[in-house]
Amino acid sequence: MAKKIILALVILILIIFFGILFLGNDSVDIYIDGENITVETTTFADIDKKGLNQEICDYTFEIMNDTTTDMAGYRNGVEDICGYYGLEDVEINIDTVIGPDYIPVIVTVDGTSMLPTLQDGQTVLLNKTHDIQVGDIVVADSDEYGGIIKRVDQIDGDNVHLISDNKNVSYEYIHGTLYEIKGITTWVDISDIGGVVIDY
Repeated sequence: MAKKIILALVILILIIFFGILFLGNDSVDIYIDGENITVETTTFADIDKKGLNQEICDYTFEIMNDTTTDMAGYRNGVEDICGYYGLEDVEINIDTVIGPDYIPVIVTVDGTSMLPTLQDGQTVLLNKTHDIQVGDIVVADSDEYGGIIKRVDQIDGDNVHLISDNKNVSYEYIHGTLYEIKGITTWVDISDIGGVVIDY
């Protein structure tokens, strides 16, 4: 009887050992659709998975609204969070509505300066990147105008010239003074680009 118990324990230990060996390392799977984030952690470690997943979700929302952090920075941030929870050498898998290793963000157009291409109130899908080309529509944070969505007209090193698609010019009296109303043209730094519009 004792031999059977010892044999059963040895078999159980081998099953656990080979199960861990073949199941692989700890992993964190992240899915982003531009508005929502899903995080699933797979580990045998005794950690607060719910807390870890929530912290990664919160961090991802922050990154989606931060123009300066790229994919490498985002991945490093997720690794740091995992390390805080005791997961070292964790496999991080990022998938999105536009493919793996992207950061999609859904934004809403405010105003008519991008007519006829984009309508006021329309939602667009943005790929959070600084990899831009002339002709791209981008979202940027302008010191002069705040958050804007414009077309890339020129790139000069780290300086990016943005223009409106709407070329209409109108005039309006405000408190007795005549103002010319036209689309924005402005220069921004590449670090102020929040991403490229990829679907509208």
